[in-house]
Amino acid sequence: MDTYRTISKPSEPILFKERKSKFYGYCFPVSDEDTIKEHIEALRKKYPTANHVCYAWQMGVETKSYRANDDGEPNNSAGMPIYGQLQSFDVTNTLVAVVRVFGGTKLGVGGLISAYKEAAKLALENAVIITNVLQQQLSVTFEYSEMDIVMRLVKKHQLNIVSQDLHLKCKMILSINKSEFKKTIELLKAYHKLEIKKIE
Repeated sequence: MDTYRTISKPSEPILFKERKSKFYGYCFPVSDEDTIKEHIEALRKKYPTANHVCYAWQMGVETKSYRANDDGEPNNSAGMPIYGQLQSFDVTNTLVAVVRVFGGTKLGVGGLISAYKEAAKLALENAVIITNVLQQQLSVTFEYSEMDIVMRLVKKHQLNIVSQDLHLKCKMILSINKSEFKKTIELLKAYHKLEIKKIE
């Protein structure tokens, strides 16, 4: 798999109402757990009267990790329905949070599952979902006299230059689609005057 789906920016909040309870749905792009904590804390401050800030996140591309949090709601009535929507929309590096302001009527476990699922679904429908290509970087070092050959290779195979340092000894960082990586390395190694190194 060369691509993955994620969201490009935080979504605007959506409001879903169920028997006077208000459910505010949010989506955030995330890459670490510290950022997730910050978003949840910010929502708690924004909604001081909220009874629950329930959420789920998924991170990673080749190996995914996730967490679902019911924040005091009955077990698996909030976090897992939210996580189910992350799976349904097939997005990663994404946090979906649903803030509940209680309206005085208990919804029961079935009602909660349905409401959290719907709020998460609406939040994700409201988000801008993008497809990213998995990239791998490598550095290529060469003499200035090899510049023409290298530039021709870059152009011919549409390699992405991330940065370049062109002196007597030149260095270029290239970004390559992960699925093309092996093929590209072999191609570059055919030119013995290039020094190639994978960037971990």
